[in-house]
Amino acid sequence: MDSKQIKRFFLYLAGLVILAIGLILNTKCTLGVSPILSVAFSVSEIWKLNFGDVTLVWYVTFILVEIVLHVINNQGTERKKKLVMDVLQLPLSIGFTRIMNLFSAIFPVFETDYQGQFLGSLAGRILILLIAIILTGIGASLTLRMKLIPNPGDGIVAAIGEAVRRDNGTVKNFVDVCCVIITLLICFLTVRKLVGIGIGTIIAALGVGRVMAVCNKVYDKAGLKV
Repeated sequence: MDSKQIKRFFLYLAGLVILAIGLILNTKCTLGVSPILSVAFSVSEIWKLNFGDVTLVWYVTFILVEIVLHVINNQGTERKKKLVMDVLQLPLSIGFTRIMNLFSAIFPVFETDYQGQFLGSLAGRILILLIAIILTGIGASLTLRMKLIPNPGDGIVAAIGEAVRRDNGTVKNFVDVCCVIITLLICFLTVRKLVGIGIGTIIAALGVGRVMAVCNKVYDKAGLKV
C-alpha cells in the first residue's frame, strides 16, 4: 500500500468518525434528527432500545434492498463488483454503529443535562444542531470523496438511482421523504406523538447537502482527489 492509498484510507476513517459525531450531535439537541435516521431513532426511543443497534438493523435493511436491486439491474462482472461492495457495507455498518454508540455515551442530551444553561436553551440547541449538520456534511463528503465502501445511506440512494435512472439528488429527497413518512406512521400507531421529527429534520435535510457541496469545492481547490 503506497502513501497515497494510506492517506486515502485514513481520510476515509476520519470522515466516518466526523460523520458519526455529526449524526449523534443531531440526536442530542432534541430538535429532530436527520430524515434517513429518523426511523431508527424513533424506534429506539419508543421501545427504549439502543440507537446504534437499531441503526445497524436499519442499515442492514438498506443493504438487502441494494443487493436485490443490483442483482436485478446488473449482469456479469459489474454485478459481482457491486455485490461485493454491498456485502462490505455490513462490517462497515457494524463498526460505524459501534462508533455511534461510543459518541452517544460521551455527548449529553443538551436540553436536560444543560437545563438552565445556554447549551440547554433553544438558542444553544440550535447552535449544536448547526454544528451537527456541518460535521455531517463534512464527514459524508469526505467518505464519498475517498470512493471506498459507501455508507448504506448513500448506497441505497445510488442503487435506487441506478434502478429508476434518476440523479442521486432527486433520489435522496425521495428516500428522505419515505423515511419521514415511515417514522410518522410508527409514531402515530404507537405513542400518538412525534418522536425524532422536528425543525431539525427539515434543516438537516436541506443543510447537509449544501455543506457537502461547499466541501467538494474546497476539496477541489485543495487538490484532494482520489
